[in-house]
Amino acid sequence: MLVRLSISKSKNATSLYIKEDVTIDGKRTTKIVKKLGTVAELEKKLGGRDPIEWAKEYIAELNRLEKEGKEIEVIAKYSPSKLIKKEERRCFNGGYLFLQKIYHELELDKICSKITNKYRFEYNLDSIFSRLLYGRILFPSSKLSTYELSWKLIEPPDFKLHHVYRALEVIAKETDFIQASLYQNSLSVSKRNTGILYYDCTNYFFEIEQEDGLKQYGFSKDHKPNPIVQMGLFMDGDGIPLAFSITEGNKNEQLTLKPLEKKILSDFKLSKFIVCTDAGLASNCNRKFNDKKDRAFITTQSIKKLKGHLKKWCLDPTGWHLDKDTKTYDIRELDEEKYKDKVFYKERWIKEDELEQKLIVTYSIKYRDYHRKIRNLQIERALKLLDTNPSKIKKPRQNDYKRFIKKTSCTLEGEVAKQEVYSLYYELIDDESAYDGFYAVCTNLDEDAVEITRINRRRWQIEECFKILKHEFKARPVYLQRNDRITAHFTTCFIALLMYRLLEKRLQGEFTCDTIIRNLRNMNFQELKGRGYIPTYTRNDFTDALHEAFGFRTDYEIVTLKRLKKILKETKTR
Repeated sequence: MLVRLSISKSKNATSLYIKEDVTIDGKRTTKIVKKLGTVAELEKKLGGRDPIEWAKEYIAELNRLEKEGKEIEVIAKYSPSKLIKKEERRCFNGGYLFLQKIYHELELDKICSKITNKYRFEYNLDSIFSRLLYGRILFPSSKLSTYELSWKLIEPPDFKLHHVYRALEVIAKETDFIQASLYQNSLSVSKRNTGILYYDCTNYFFEIEQEDGLKQYGFSKDHKPNPIVQMGLFMDGDGIPLAFSITEGNKNEQLTLKPLEKKILSDFKLSKFIVCTDAGLASNCNRKFNDKKDRAFITTQSIKKLKGHLKKWCLDPTGWHLDKDTKTYDIRELDEEKYKDKVFYKERWIKEDELEQKLIVTYSIKYRDYHRKIRNLQIERALKLLDTNPSKIKKPRQNDYKRFIKKTSCTLEGEVAKQEVYSLYYELIDDESAYDGFYAVCTNLDEDAVEITRINRRRWQIEECFKILKHEFKARPVYLQRNDRITAHFTTCFIALLMYRLLEKRLQGEFTCDTIIRNLRNMNFQELKGRGYIPTYTRNDFTDALHEAFGFRTDYEIVTLKRLKKILKETKTR
């Protein structure tokens, strides 16, 4: 902001001031930046030089430095006796600026513009949509709270609360268009590894008990006795979300894959890829769907559910191989210290239900020890429960430690016992221990077994995506009632996840999710009315890397209004 000389004359003296024109709360006003002194005082200091001429030269130099973007002295006056204005916001978040850059690189503003032109509504969809996305990452909460918290951003919202709910209806209607457009736009932001697609399905519970529409009772992965909704998610080979779908909570999750994959085939114009899933989604129907043309599948296979002869082959201790080694091994004879970090494998082709696929089974000493450790901890809990009150044991879940407690209700002669007897279920323990260290995968690919298992191991990334959505972005519990608003909610969650993953990738994977989210949330600024914003956050390795990755900085002692204007322009360009 350029400054000028102000001369004030009184009965006893003539005083010189530096003034500037500022905008405060949308109104233009004049502010004294600094008092230079009286003419008499300055004549003494300047050795007889004309104070007014000196002041003009001094101010001219300040304006030159300002134009060149060089450091100048900023003086702010505060009074210990003057109250701050009531309801005046003084602290603002600037972490969203980096999200805003990604938002515009993905051309989400253009997507909003196309939707606006279609429906011809008056409110600013771009402003609403962007705030819903920034809010989901920075301060996840209800739509009401998101609206209220959006006032914490340096750029205030230009819409009303009721506009948010209207926008949700439109977002729900256009979610397929948004996803398809977003994928195409993302190609110019980051290289997409669509040769391998990971698919998984999870569910989210509601804080209500009434079933309706998408909200239905089903198997809750969070073990909550509430209606749920299911979310299917496709992720590319680099961990970047690709597409999602929302289905009723009582629907078999195996049936969710094909409809969403068909959308990818038609809307995204993708045709050649490998679909990687876990065992819960590995129905023969889904495998056959990807056993055609240029598509293939890799899926986790439960050894327990294989036919007897295949199960026997998997657990056979002989005939095991190591990568780049022609020797065969007997896993009973391994030197455990020498081969602790090695992964052994064997493979064979099988044909079942008119589907040819390769069965690959691996064995690892480290994986075996992990299984044993988990089971021993569960057995300890089971024993502790046996010593207290086992009669309160309810029907255990599949992987619940209570499954190791056996209830006997009859005598050895087959008669009904006078009382139930509880004991450790040794038969089940022995049965499960037989599978320790083993892991199986099925595929229709003829590629190297080591490469197939490497691809499959990356499924952890899609599991991490769900973890981020549920914990960091607080996508559940869901409080919305209407189907369209529920769909819109998960659309914003999906896009927020996409934006976060792109941010993570831009930082080259150097920082944890907790570090990224926490620092963005803490990037606050104190407004200096008419001058700019003072960062109140702690500069650290993360903030340095963030500024380096995005090409602008907010960590100066003061971000002047001129610099901020430049930053805002930068975040809204592609």
